[in-house]
Amino acid sequence: MKFNIIAALDAQWGIGKDNKLPWPRLEGDMKHFHDNTTKAAEGKINAVIMGRKTWDSLPKKSRPLPDRLNVVLTRSDMEFPEGVLKADSFDGALKMLEDRDDVDLVWVIGGANVYKQALEHKDFHRLYATEITSEFDCDAFFPKFDFGMMHDPFAATDYKEENGIQYRFIIMTVKE
Repeated sequence: MKFNIIAALDAQWGIGKDNKLPWPRLEGDMKHFHDNTTKAAEGKINAVIMGRKTWDSLPKKSRPLPDRLNVVLTRSDMEFPEGVLKADSFDGALKMLEDRDDVDLVWVIGGANVYKQALEHKDFHRLYATEITSEFDCDAFFPKFDFGMMHDPFAATDYKEENGIQYRFIIMTVKE
């Protein structure tokens, strides 16, 4: 089952600090994330796959992420709200979603270890990255990967600025 990765990363590929975003809230990026991960074919829903730390980082009022099928990767005995799926492996999550006919697109939303598994997976299709030009104090980083596996040129928007931070959206597709 093909899937996309969506991530925001700073100039040093930082994605988080103390299980939070290290930069001030960027409404444009939040809208980009929401719009991409929720827009599904009529009668279907998109799925988001995340690690347990990413789940924990979501504000309680936003858990589970609405209008998406939430899948959390964890080997612990954690309890999740009704409708949230739990998988003990990345492949297990994909298999779970593959067997459902109500799922349109699958999005991997973090964290670092889950991104690493996704980047190395044969069904990785497209990367939607918010490229932030500034550098922040981070303790979690997006994994380095081989850009040679991606089509060139890639699609990119013009830079935007919000809260004194410049960023743009990039879409890269894996070569078949």
